[in-house]
Amino acid sequence: MFDEKKSHKKTAEGTQWNKDRLVSRYVTEGPKSAPHRSYYYAMGMTEKEIHQPLVGVATCWNEAAPCNIALNRQAQSVKVGVSESGATPREFTTITVTDGIAMGHEGMRSSLVSRDVIADSVELTMRGHCYDALVGLAGCDKSLPGMMMVMIRLNVPSVFMYGGTILPGKFRGKDVDVVNVFEAVGQHAAGTMSDEDLHELECVACPSAGACGGQFTANTMACVSEAIGLALPNSAGAPAPYESRDEYARASGAAVVELIRSGGPRPRDIVTRKALENAAAIVAATGGSTNAALHLPALAHEAGIEFNLFHVAEIFKKTPYIGNLRPGGKYVAKDLFDVGGVGVVLKELLDNGFIHGDCITVTGKTIAENLKDVKFPKDQDVVYPVKKPIYPTGGVVGLKGNLAPDGAIVKIAGMTDLVFSGPARVFDGEEACFNAVQKKEYKEGEVLVIRYEGPRGGPGMREMLSTTAALYGQGTGGKVALITDGRFSGGTRGFCIGHVGPEAAVGGPIALLKDGDIIRIDAEKGTLDVDLSEEELEKRRKEWKPRANNYNSGALWKYAQLVGPASEGAVTHPGAKDETHTFVDL
Repeated sequence: MFDEKKSHKKTAEGTQWNKDRLVSRYVTEGPKSAPHRSYYYAMGMTEKEIHQPLVGVATCWNEAAPCNIALNRQAQSVKVGVSESGATPREFTTITVTDGIAMGHEGMRSSLVSRDVIADSVELTMRGHCYDALVGLAGCDKSLPGMMMVMIRLNVPSVFMYGGTILPGKFRGKDVDVVNVFEAVGQHAAGTMSDEDLHELECVACPSAGACGGQFTANTMACVSEAIGLALPNSAGAPAPYESRDEYARASGAAVVELIRSGGPRPRDIVTRKALENAAAIVAATGGSTNAALHLPALAHEAGIEFNLFHVAEIFKKTPYIGNLRPGGKYVAKDLFDVGGVGVVLKELLDNGFIHGDCITVTGKTIAENLKDVKFPKDQDVVYPVKKPIYPTGGVVGLKGNLAPDGAIVKIAGMTDLVFSGPARVFDGEEACFNAVQKKEYKEGEVLVIRYEGPRGGPGMREMLSTTAALYGQGTGGKVALITDGRFSGGTRGFCIGHVGPEAAVGGPIALLKDGDIIRIDAEKGTLDVDLSEEELEKRRKEWKPRANNYNSGALWKYAQLVGPASEGAVTHPGAKDETHTFVDL
């Protein structure tokens, strides 16, 4: 951490920055930087702006989906906050792959891959242009962890900002979201919804900019951004169309300049083991997305901290489920915002000993200090008191057994029966299972197995919302179970187990299953087993041969060569443990 006294000094004109310890000195200071400065003059920058710290303002803005469409507007407010505070903003964009569009077809293979491409592309932009700090804005599932991952990787002064949730749609007097539309596809296939009704629903389900409204992956990771300390308090709550988001954006710009000025805290000061435990606790307490069990280990990996699926599951197991949020509960993210936001959940957990209050945050204060004035709201059922929880343990549970030696995960929020046993019905890939579901070629009591969808074998570890929503729409939620080495959407509900590891592509036990094998799932005890002896499994293992796929070049091939197991976060590089320096220390 650089010395505050060396980073700047006050003059009559304001702050005079000393760039001796700022990486932008390579492109702005001294005679050797004259060619670089000529480019800045070409863009209309003043001498003063050139010699101030350069702050990257990174967004995942695009026209792919409503999740990202408001990020460009919010970035302009971030830039105002940076400029007003005496630094120079430099806006740039990166990709997103939006799951709501990619879901249910080959495009979903790109989704998880995009998380690492986002982190890598922001890293390369920051390195290539020698920016001193970063404000990252993200709106859809994988872009949130991707942006937080690169902040930790670079370890420059950083502030994260969520683009905001969508407003709920209205259909026949009820709040709806995109998951209702996915489930309606199943109702339509079952003959219980007409063409006209399906069309009416799809036209009203998503009425504004913003990410999917339930406690799906985007809103789960938005809660994480506050709980882990990388975002300003309350910045995750307001829906995307609200003008208050622009005020938080402006404040985020100002906050990152203060981090440069004061010398910290930096992301690796913030993202500690205790902060990661706080992040896991907010996921459990709100019945959040199982995808958090991928993303939290990935964040830890960037900081050089061991925090895998089983560590996440330990926190899930002891944290009460108190957020009455969809898909397991009644409400959407806007309703949580209306009763006080993420801080209400965090304060209730803090007051009852379920999170660490001494973790430092981007405000320079601890999380306990940030939450000091938060009061638990009365006369509402969006957030339950810890002493009267919806369920005494977390809304997400880790599983382990002879079918998942490296672990698996299930969301139990909204479920009552946590034990299931039945014969396997095995599918190699999601399409085969989805087609069988659409044709009702399955029986109640079966355990549907979708394999070869893991990080390496997919490649890309697709989500299975189309299949699970179709099952639920057909009225069989809870009457069949589904397990996969792929992932599930944060919008999935029912007995759906994902991240089964080792994955089929590397010969994990899920690759050895046959139709009729009896699978036993116990989410109370945390077990996932197949009723086969070790001798039988070993016999099948010797007979097993790897399965080829059609992705033998390009980004998906490259990802498959690099990606590690889901239990460790499906990461693609060695991480902080192998570092000899970070970017900020150049």
